Amino acid sequence: MFVDSHCHLDFPEYEGQVPALLQRMRDAQVQNALCISVDMPDFPKVLALAETYHNLFASVGTHPDYENTPEPSVKQLVELSQHPKVLAIGETGLDYYRMGDRAYEDMEWQRERFRTHIKAAIAVGKPLIVHTRCASDDTIKILREEGASRVGGVMHCFTENWDVAQKAMDLGFYISFSGIVTFKSAKDLQETCKKVPLDRMLIETDSPFLAPIPHRGKTNEPAWVAHVGEFVANLKGVSVDELATQTTKNFKQLFKVPI
Repeated sequence: MFVDSHCHLDFPEYEGQVPALLQRMRDAQVQNALCISVDMPDFPKVLALAETYHNLFASVGTHPDYENTPEPSVKQLVELSQHPKVLAIGETGLDYYRMGDRAYEDMEWQRERFRTHIKAAIAVGKPLIVHTRCASDDTIKILREEGASRVGGVMHCFTENWDVAQKAMDLGFYISFSGIVTFKSAKDLQETCKKVPLDRMLIETDSPFLAPIPHRGKTNEPAWVAHVGEFVANLKGVSVDELATQTTKNFKQLFKVPI
């Protein structure tokens, strides 16, 4: 049985479709999915999904790409994360991809938001879900400075190199692979995936984005995490059952959930 460790089922692409999505998950042997918060105004929708469906869970946090949105406080994140179905703090992190003409100093709001999430995770004792794009040096630096190794977490939708993966794992983080790893253009990422130990690995869809081959270009969904798992198993030379069993065990250990 697989677990989708990162999806966005509250997004408008899935309006009215969740029961059908869950049925397709069951058909694909995907037993659980973690629904990820990207901003505070939409968090109630994420939590409602987790409360409504026994096999869905939630996180709480604000994505670094969401610039014009209310900033969460440490206190707010801690309070909301007390809910038993909220497993993690995030999605948080750094994303310099869309800096445009802005200077490094202009992105300080992102770094401060990231620090806020790390402080909240440590305060509540729950792991972090970290997004990093074009910002891996600062991401690792801030995780170290704020003591994120005390709670660990996951580097979601990983696309960085082996050096970044090693540094993240040294801080107690898991490395999560999405449908990107199945793309023909992702040869470097595939080489990194081969090196990541099975007991430090998660798989995800990041749906509705990044549908894996053979569904590339379509609206992604949690059932298709099975395709990611099958591809990674073949890449690493292990059975699909072993890959599914180990990544599910990793999910349970990281997020402290009995499934």
